[in-house]
Amino acid sequence: MDPKTIMTGLTIMLGGAAPALAIGMIAAKAVEAMGRNPEASNDIRTAMTLGLAFAEAIAIYSLVIALIIKFT
Repeated sequence: MDPKTIMTGLTIMLGGAAPALAIGMIAAKAVEAMGRNPEASNDIRTAMTLGLAFAEAIAIYSLVIALIIKFT
């Protein structure tokens, strides 16, 4: 098997798994915080959305890196 293919697969695997775990943890903690303090739901939701966007950006960066590995 080609080493580029292996590296591309590992990049996608790690670049997808880590943000997926982070997104799950962010959402779980945000829902827990909203349950404890419903009055602050809007502020919590805003912070959660920002955190989700940054975590998703990491996954997109890893996709770009994987494509660079594959096509160079």
